[in-house]
Amino acid sequence: MDNLLMKKDLTAEQLSIVQSELDKKSKNKVIMYLLWWFTGAIGGHRYYLGDAGMGIAMTLTLGGFGFWALIDVFFIGKRLETKTERLERDIIEKVKGYTKTIA
Repeated sequence: MDNLLMKKDLTAEQLSIVQSELDKKSKNKVIMYLLWWFTGAIGGHRYYLGDAGMGIAMTLTLGGFGFWALIDVFFIGKRLETKTERLERDIIEKVKGYTKTIA
């Protein structure tokens, strides 16, 4: 379900809770690209995003001998967006579930 549709039923207080939690837990795009620049060959940016399996594979192959690391710069931005959307969805579901148990 789209996050906007999920958020339309939330109160202003719940929306501020969601935004606060998202700000605390989300990853920074600048940091991710800096990690790619300095540690791309060993997958530092993948570890930062929580993709440990991909990070280990990049470490063991030195970023696919550099090719994987170069190609990855075009895909990690979308991966960050996907992770952030999933994180926001999880937070919304927790806020909705928490308020239902209180009511």
